[in-house]
Amino acid sequence: MKLSSRQVCFFLAAVSPVGKMVLLPARLAETAQNDLLFPVLAHLLIQAALIFCVLLLSRRERTLCALVKGAAGNAAAKIVCTLFAAFLLFAAFLPIVEQKIMVRSIFYDTLPAHLVFAPFFLLSAYLASRPLRTLGRMWDILAPLFVLGMAGILVLAAGSCDLGALSPAGAAGAGAFGSGVRITCAWFFDSALLLALIGHFPYSKGLAWKGTLCYLGGGALLLLFLAVFYGVFGEVAVLQTVAFARISAFFSAMTVLGRIDYLFLFALAFVMAFFAILPLQEAVGTLTEAFGTPRLAPLFSVGANVLMLAAVYALHFFPSGSVAAVTQTLFWIFPLFTALLPLLLLLLFGRRPHEKIS
Repeated sequence: MKLSSRQVCFFLAAVSPVGKMVLLPARLAETAQNDLLFPVLAHLLIQAALIFCVLLLSRRERTLCALVKGAAGNAAAKIVCTLFAAFLLFAAFLPIVEQKIMVRSIFYDTLPAHLVFAPFFLLSAYLASRPLRTLGRMWDILAPLFVLGMAGILVLAAGSCDLGALSPAGAAGAGAFGSGVRITCAWFFDSALLLALIGHFPYSKGLAWKGTLCYLGGGALLLLFLAVFYGVFGEVAVLQTVAFARISAFFSAMTVLGRIDYLFLFALAFVMAFFAILPLQEAVGTLTEAFGTPRLAPLFSVGANVLMLAAVYALHFFPSGSVAAVTQTLFWIFPLFTALLPLLLLLLFGRRPHEKIS
């Protein structure tokens, strides 16, 4: 059983946006101020073009490993897949750190013990050992939860939002735009996540543009979320490190109804947990296929999660420094695997077997 085209569209429209709703808004507000929408829009347009390319590549209906193996041999396929899996593990670090910060900040009234987040890695180890085709079943459930959660917090925040805070557009200047684009590279690796899935879903007619439109639709919701976020907090938005959980807290009827926003926050947090695990699951799946040993998937999964747990807790007291290292010092790694690798693969393998190069 493979993923379906519908499930791939669900991922692009309703799962990928949640990975950008925790620390990203405050970071952007600090860098680009009221122009925080423009760096995100630039990334969305670039990623949409790359996703279109990856979906064109998926017409071959062969996995990344199979494509490289067929062209350059088994050894090259193992090297490429190992490097790609290492990138996915690196990319997984920031979403997992965000999950940890979110859980400790929102779901506890007092500061919890350091190891309260450790059970997350048990769920991650189990899911990462599962075949990639099981992702579709998750996305069928996560997509409506995302829509419910996003709609709920936006409706609750609407009364406190002043979109006039976003004007005048362009006031932050070109330098702020460039810095915003640079520091947000770490949150926009959707094309790499999709690249790991090629060969695991059949290509149906028009999937390339349908998937791209779905991604842009999810991106439009993300832009709306960022606009409402800045409209609610304005100049103090830089202090709101867990953005999605803050914007609905000023709903006027909250004192009577209680924290009803938690219903929507839990829905989004549930989706975010599965998004954070996704790079690990894809890394394990890529390694398993590259080395042709499905029975080793649980071992790869345990190893990846132990490594990630050690990294997250070793840097427990340095959250700002670790996030800055990924987003500011090592940001250049993301374009290599999210842009250069897909474009190179499309150039080499983009044509169907029956299509001839003129």
